[in-house]
Order: sequence, then C-alpha cells, then structure tokens
Amino acid sequence: MNIDEIVKFANDAKIKLMDLSAEKKNEALENVAKNIENNKEKIYEANKKDLDYASKLVDEGKLTRATFGRLKLDENKMRDMVKGIYDVIKLEDPSNKTVWTRELDEGLILRKITCPIGVLGIIFEARPDVISQISSLAIKSGNAVILKGGSEANNTNTAIFEIIKEALDKTEGFPKNAVNLVFSHDDIKKMLDMEGFIDLIIPRGSNKLVKFIQENTKIPVLGHASGICHIFVNKDADFEDTKNICIDAKTQYPTACNAVETILVHKDFEHYNELKKALCNAGVEIIENPEKFDVEYSDTIVALKTVDSLDDAIEHINKYSSHHTDSIISKNEKDIETFMNKVDSAGVFSNVSTRFSDGFRYGFGAEVGISTNKTHARGPVGLDGLCIYKYKLTGSGQIVDDYVKNKKTFKYRNI
Repeated sequence: MNIDEIVKFANDAKIKLMDLSAEKKNEALENVAKNIENNKEKIYEANKKDLDYASKLVDEGKLTRATFGRLKLDENKMRDMVKGIYDVIKLEDPSNKTVWTRELDEGLILRKITCPIGVLGIIFEARPDVISQISSLAIKSGNAVILKGGSEANNTNTAIFEIIKEALDKTEGFPKNAVNLVFSHDDIKKMLDMEGFIDLIIPRGSNKLVKFIQENTKIPVLGHASGICHIFVNKDADFEDTKNICIDAKTQYPTACNAVETILVHKDFEHYNELKKALCNAGVEIIENPEKFDVEYSDTIVALKTVDSLDDAIEHINKYSSHHTDSIISKNEKDIETFMNKVDSAGVFSNVSTRFSDGFRYGFGAEVGISTNKTHARGPVGLDGLCIYKYKLTGSGQIVDDYVKNKKTFKYRNI
C-alpha cells in the first residue's frame, strides 16, 4: 500500500478502535506478546542484517557508536519488549472514562469523557524496540498508529511489524490496519502534510529530527527538541547526596535526554571543590563558566557555575533550560517549594537525579516520548497522554431559548 492508502485505512481503523472493549484490546496485546516470544529468532536474524550494515556505516563515520548500540537487540532487550507489553496489559484502560459529571438542569446531564486522539504518526530513529512499545500503547489507548523507523533498522522493523500484524489479524474482532509501518523519506514528507488525517506526530530521535518535524508540519507535534537539564546545589545541600545525585545524573547514561548538562552551585556551598574532585574521579569533564549554557553535551561533560542565590539559579534555569527536567538539592523546604513552583519545566525534582524523568520509572508502563509542550501532555507521556476528552451532553428536549428568555435556569450541580 502507498502512504495515502495507509492513512485512509488507519482512519477507518481509528473509528472502530474508539468503541473497542478493554478486554478485546488486552486479548490483542497478549497475542502480540506471545507472537514476539515465539518468533524471537526471526527478529534476531533480521537484526543481524541491520547490524552488519550499520557496522560499515560506523566505520565510514556515517553512524555513531551510540546509535549502533541502540540498534542492537539482545536477550535483555527482547525480554523487556515482551514484558513491556504485559505491563501495558495490566494498566487500566485510559479511554471512555468519566472525568466528571455535572447536572446543568433537571434532566440535562453533561459528562467529560476521555477518548483516543485518533491516528498517531510516530517517526523514530535506530531503536527497533520502539515498534512494540508504541504499538502496545496505541492499542491499549484505542489509537491507530503509523510508524516510520530509521533506514538503518529496516530489516528489524519489518520483522517486528509483521509479527505484530500477524497477531492482530488473528485476533477476532480487532480492526485491520490499526498498526502500520512505512519506510521512505518521501513517506515522512507526505505524513507531515496530512493535517486533518493524522492527528498527532510524535518524533523520537535526534534534536535534528525533532526540529525538522516541528518546523515542517501543521499537525500538532508531541516531543522535545533537546534535553538541557540542570541541578541546583543549594548552600545547605548534603555533600554525600549532592555527590551521588550529580554523578548519577551525568554518568548513569550520558546520552539520555534527562542527563544533567549544567550544575549550578550556590556560592556559599562549602564543598564546591570536593564536588569537582568527585565528578572528575567519576570520569566527568568539567567546563567552568562556559561561554554558552544552551548546550546539550550528550557525553560525560558538564557545565559548572556558581550562583549568588536561589533566585539567580531559577532565573538561569528558566533562561537556558529546555524545560525538560531540573532538580534542586537542598534541606530547606521553603527553598525547595519556591524552586519547584518557579522553575518552568515539565519535571521539577528535589533531592533526586534528573534521570528519574522517565515513563517507566514513573510507573506508566512505557512511554511514547517526553514532551516539553504546554498542551494536554507534558513530561513522560504514557497511556493517559494518548487520550484527550470529549463532552457528552444528554437531555430530554431542552432548548437554549428557554434559558435565554429566563423560562428556565441552570443548576450547575456536580454529581
């Protein structure tokens, strides 16, 4: 099928998904998990082909080692793929839930109900395990999905997609074409032009990819272009906590979008030099007072700066942060509360590593991505972030004219 046909059939599927029971969704997901488990060797074989090709690209300098690492599927990743689907099965169905009910007048009842977004366009790089993760979240939330992975993982992406599709096609009563995969760069361009047919685009990959998508579509985009995260060390911070948190936030996974890039230290913190030494001993390169603070190093490199006050730290963060995740280390509850209220980021933490900003660690089961948008979903986006809402109003013959002419009055009673 070409992209136009895929989008048409995905829109047909989204209507059927909106009324699908939680039991049918879970049945489909269990079939997918079992089919992946039963076809692991087929996936490994496909992945080996991609790795052989990617290895040549690395040698030619066309692919980074980090991307190569994300491309590789091993027993641990395969186990996590399957477990992730079963974890989603255990989660409550987020759609068709009543948020609140209000009696506008006698016999005139308004309800706010959660519902799927519709058709999701997911554009991602390298990581083929994204296919099962996103597909399971889309199925559970009642959304149709069109996936476009990186060309370096075409064989693996195709194998996983075909295994998922086979399982869904064998699930009686589950809509056809709910999960789809496209391959070419032209498909991406066409997807970005399909406002009104694709309801939300979610990019997962490099800053370059995310920025390109944000700048080339009128479709709403859920994502973040960069992860410039901060830690502010207050003057009263415990040194051991500070050391452990800062090292974890920088070294546990340096290329992650929630790794710390700048550490701000109050000028009266007594252990500044000890902190520097601890970071160096952990293999971290320190850049003191760099010329630019809006840099995402994605490496064991961190910017270090002293500030005069809590307010100065907050001002710096709000100016240079990508509004992803920022943390304060302090014993002062008032300062913590001020920091968490005034820092304008999707995640604001106290006395913990920024690396906790993650859908899995939040207990979402999995995530489709992390959003720095100020829309319906912010931070790590799991099942709930794939639903919006509609208002359902039921009555018994009421007309607005009666209320305009004061023949009737609204009660507005929550029930």
